[in-house]
Amino acid sequence: MHRLFAELEPSLTVTEQNLADRVRYILRSNIFDVAELERLRREAVLSSDENATAEDAAPQMELELEHMRSTLEEAIIETRSTPLENRPRLPRIALSKRNRAGLRALNPMLVTYLEASRDLCETDSILFGAALAVCRIIGAKVSTAGRATGHSSAIPAWRRRIEERIAKARALIGRLICFRSGNNRPRIVRTVRMAFAGTNVSLSQPDITQKLTERIDDLKQRIDASGKRIR
Repeated sequence: MHRLFAELEPSLTVTEQNLADRVRYILRSNIFDVAELERLRREAVLSSDENATAEDAAPQMELELEHMRSTLEEAIIETRSTPLENRPRLPRIALSKRNRAGLRALNPMLVTYLEASRDLCETDSILFGAALAVCRIIGAKVSTAGRATGHSSAIPAWRRRIEERIAKARALIGRLICFRSGNNRPRIVRTVRMAFAGTNVSLSQPDITQKLTERIDDLKQRIDASGKRIR
């Protein structure tokens, strides 16, 4: 009881004995009837549970924000290295409460990028990258085949194959970053296991974070090399 009182009223200093004496006095004096005492007890327990829930949610919130920052950075880097005609077509996003919350959390992260922007082209890449990041964060389906044009049939088969490999590598990078940020959903874990198939890397080994970073860097180098072939 003393611990609970200290959590609810941290500004008051009361000894355990003093608190017990006050409780006995209240009970003997019948200041509150049984129903009122029960109501106060329920309110105290509820308040304590809410505080505990808020404390438990704080690390998860920070983890989600870190995932959003990583997704945003990755999307902006991808957009800068992708020709305008090969950018994916972004879908319309429903303005639900969940999506609005994601936008509010992402907006402050854009300030650093926009302040460092040197021209309109770079600003365009930042804003498109942010829109792409939002789609990935909320799970919206993004077309990876590039913008639809009337000359799509004229694209050589070899170029389409390279673009598909680049798109798959980018998707894999996103999953690896999610896992590195603490996302252990079954679909993410399956993808990460497939990424390390045929190697001696285990997802439970101590240096898995380093292995993930090395794999991500390797994929980025492959994307850059493939991108140079189709520019």
